[in-house]
Amino acid sequence: MIPLTRRTLLTAAALVPALASPRLVRPAAARTTPVTVASLLGEDKPETRIWRWIADRAEERLPNRFRFRIVANGALGGEKEVADGALLGSIQASLSTVSTLAAWVPELQVLDLPFLYRDQHHMRRVVGGEIGEGLVVRLAEQRFVVGGFIDYGARNLLAKEAVTLPQQMRGKTMRVIQSRLHTSLWSGFGAIPVGIPITETYNALSTGVADAMDLTISAYAGLKLYEVVPFLTRTSHIRSAGVIFFAADFWDRLDDQERQVLTEISGKATELFNTWMADDEQTSLDLAVSRGARVLQPESPEQWRKLAEPVWQEFGGAVGGRKIIDAILRLS
Repeated sequence: MIPLTRRTLLTAAALVPALASPRLVRPAAARTTPVTVASLLGEDKPETRIWRWIADRAEERLPNRFRFRIVANGALGGEKEVADGALLGSIQASLSTVSTLAAWVPELQVLDLPFLYRDQHHMRRVVGGEIGEGLVVRLAEQRFVVGGFIDYGARNLLAKEAVTLPQQMRGKTMRVIQSRLHTSLWSGFGAIPVGIPITETYNALSTGVADAMDLTISAYAGLKLYEVVPFLTRTSHIRSAGVIFFAADFWDRLDDQERQVLTEISGKATELFNTWMADDEQTSLDLAVSRGARVLQPESPEQWRKLAEPVWQEFGGAVGGRKIIDAILRLS
């Protein structure tokens, strides 16, 4: 997605209550700052690879100023636990879906509304404009400093048995992101939503706690979920947007040069991540199919959309009203 300008990021970061502690002045021989980064997936996935890339670029630009410790495979918890860790000071940076961060900034749910975005280009137009800039400011107020918006790809339905019509979801236990919007969406399809952290999802599906879930294709393969939910229906109901973020406590302690360098590197990283993720989606789909996954197309797409429309009305107030939704629909 569109990287943020340095002016936008610094304006947002200025809203973080950094005045609560005195500004640190770096000595001539600057100290090395540790940076613990949490990643949900393995070393081969874009979620982790991008932090290796960011760490390398930071070392090139500012040798010995940062010591990145990148913890992969969800070892530091799911997205909610990672966000909490960032606020508590144990984690300095990560990626996150907007679905999780909406717990702090409800307006982010505008990026999660089902069947609103036609494709990745439509989403990029939105986050690259005034709506995106406003969300960056709101996140900064909640002590998440955004380096840029990223695109994880479309969320698709994953199930233990073939599902192509919305009525086939009735009575199924659906693992959902711990989000009111996602809970409401799948309740509207007749499913029984249950919030389960992504790090516990494989076991929940394999033991019968859940019958289905939704996820991007890349994460589907990365978490080997084709072993427990082999049917993938390409509903593409939500475009999974996310952010590169830094914890405000960490950001407050950087000098201007360090902030500028990380801002510039993060802006480039967003575009690189999106390219990697697009490539990884096809690779991941091929891998899943080779391991037994079956790819289905949804029947009666209009039925799926119609049953999802009440979510727009329910959450319209939280995201700025119908005028915001209509403005997004008008973007080409």
